Amino acid sequence: MFAPMLPENAPFSSEQRAWLDGFFAGLLSLDGDGRAIVAANVNTAPGIAPALAAATALEAPADPLADGDDGEAPWHDQTMPMAERMKLAEGRPVRRRMMAAMAQQDCGQCGYTCEDYSNKLFLGDEKRLNLCVPGGKETSRMLKSLYAEVGAAAASAPAPAAAPASAGKIEDRAPGRSRENPVLATFLGTRVLNAEGSEKETRHVDFDLDGTGLDYRPGDSFGIVPSNDPELADAIIRQLGCHAETQVGDGNGHSRTLRDALIEDAALWPAPDALFELLATLATDPAQRAKLTAMSQGDDPDGDLDCLDVLAALEKFPALVPAPRALLAALDPLQPRLYSTFLADRLGPGARLPVYVQASHAFGLPADPATPIIMCGPGTGVAPFRSFLHERRVTPGYGPAWLFFGHQREACDFFYKDEFAELMQAGVLTRLSTAFSRDQERKIYVQDRMVEEGAELYRWLEDGAWFYVCGDAKRMAPDVDRALHRVVAEHGGKGEDGARAYIAALTAAGRYRKDVY
Repeated sequence: MFAPMLPENAPFSSEQRAWLDGFFAGLLSLDGDGRAIVAANVNTAPGIAPALAAATALEAPADPLADGDDGEAPWHDQTMPMAERMKLAEGRPVRRRMMAAMAQQDCGQCGYTCEDYSNKLFLGDEKRLNLCVPGGKETSRMLKSLYAEVGAAAASAPAPAAAPASAGKIEDRAPGRSRENPVLATFLGTRVLNAEGSEKETRHVDFDLDGTGLDYRPGDSFGIVPSNDPELADAIIRQLGCHAETQVGDGNGHSRTLRDALIEDAALWPAPDALFELLATLATDPAQRAKLTAMSQGDDPDGDLDCLDVLAALEKFPALVPAPRALLAALDPLQPRLYSTFLADRLGPGARLPVYVQASHAFGLPADPATPIIMCGPGTGVAPFRSFLHERRVTPGYGPAWLFFGHQREACDFFYKDEFAELMQAGVLTRLSTAFSRDQERKIYVQDRMVEEGAELYRWLEDGAWFYVCGDAKRMAPDVDRALHRVVAEHGGKGEDGARAYIAALTAAGRYRKDVY
């Protein structure tokens, strides 16, 4: 290979030209380690060094995520209301405010952590604003507003550089390790955990993973790729007044039937904001158009917005009939699910279903099995703790474990009662505290049991216990958090401020972990 020679008309003196020719020749002469050998002295060519420094700066574009804000995320708490999170993020770069708008669960249902999802949106590598399943409409509306800021800034600024390679998805790309690359597993069936007389229906689900190559750790989630009820898709098609075999594009240059698209691609619950925006464009009556516009922005003039799925929204405004392609464009994509009722009614034993394991990044057992653990899991929130206990049973040197479980009625809502009794007899479950809210006149919840047994609970914390909570994010988890603060304040003699500092230290040390939804 010949070294490039600068042309005679290049804007350099003969001395500078000679130096640059030598410099480029050196760059193309590599030693055995792949390093460029440059035998030139920058001092021999005045004015060259600044030019080279400028060229080097141009060759290494700035990291668009290096905005000086890589510090703490004080809003990263699943139990914190949106308004509080956004308040804490005021004045921060838009990508950080996007993170605050997420559900703060790092659950991976979107395929990212909360921070990586926000970064990808900011960079334009991800366009979908509705991937945060736990955040729902509240998150997607806030992201829509923040995304508009990104668009406005991009219109008056140079295109951002490529994202660093590390700012990617959290999941392993191996089969069965991501929502994008599921594997087929065999559905074995379900059984109802509630006994007769219960007001709820909760099911235990079994899958056969033989041949999938999947394994998992306690605390991981099991994701499924569902499909919609064909009867619901057919009802929507009738409402549109068109044929099931109507051909619609899939966005990738291919065509498929409307019925297939509604069953396999589109989320039909809840009705998205974009659907009301679409219907508003079809309305000729100003009052109806204003109503639909308000509904698209989250207003609820009739008090039924949270109850409307796609079919119900179309039935509510029967005179407004969108074209099939326009309807599909307005609907959210059907998302994989980590919690589902899809399995209860529409699959039979032996069915094959796309599944994947969503790794837990902040809800596993301590590395030292001797560490005490306190688990608070009312209702379906008990699921990960059941796996914790079974894992500890086969792990030498396990430490004490305390479970708080609650539901409505002991007689019909005590999930895995016999199993927990057997685990206690085996010494794996050291302590079990239950709260059945409807078994007495005054409702009693797990947080009440925590306060009642506060002295012992605080002693466990002082002995190094990790505290876990799993379940409802809006009511239960905040109530448990308040009870924990009360226990520390009273039995640790720390007062409110001291309790806040104590719990903050637990969280920072990874000893206070939440999986709430």
